[in-house]
Amino acid sequence: MLHGEPGLEVVAEAADGQEALELCRRLVPDLVLMDVRMPRMDGLAATRAIKEEFPKTSVVMVTMQEDPDYLFEAVIAGAAGYVLKGATPEQLTDAVRQVLDGEFLFNQKLTIDLLKSMAGRERFPASPPRAAPSEESVSEPLTDRETEILRLLAQGQTNPQIARELVVSPGTVKNHVRHIIAKLGVSDRTQAAVRAMELGLLAPG
Repeated sequence: MLHGEPGLEVVAEAADGQEALELCRRLVPDLVLMDVRMPRMDGLAATRAIKEEFPKTSVVMVTMQEDPDYLFEAVIAGAAGYVLKGATPEQLTDAVRQVLDGEFLFNQKLTIDLLKSMAGRERFPASPPRAAPSEESVSEPLTDRETEILRLLAQGQTNPQIARELVVSPGTVKNHVRHIIAKLGVSDRTQAAVRAMELGLLAPG
């Protein structure tokens, strides 16, 4: 479905989670489409392993249904979002491009529900070990504008929605989101929100 799409290159295919990890070590891809059920190492375990070694590689889960509990675990494991197995070629391609372009795959309500659920837990047991919050936790401090955009991003808002609220162009927001992702050392918008929560960069609520 992705072969031949302009601007996208399929660099490898893996038969199971262990092979996916090994291929990531060799190829360091920008994005991995991760099946849920696989032999040797399932999708969640493979996602955790890949994100521990390659935090800037985005992982999109391929699943049969929108199970909130599973999606919560997937996000904590490091996933950027999910795509349903019945997706059309256009939907799959759009999902890949959205993540690579720094957008959410989750709809706004699901994003907010997931982040609220995370905020309600004292710790994230499925996540890779993280450094304690400190100045060294972020490669470069966020500006006031970046912090403002991060807060809106964590509410599930899209770039156009943030642009309207802040009265700036979507392109300006997109550039800020890229800087936020880079400074937090993550791969995508979803994990930027998760990382910000881990570091205490977002005010309660």
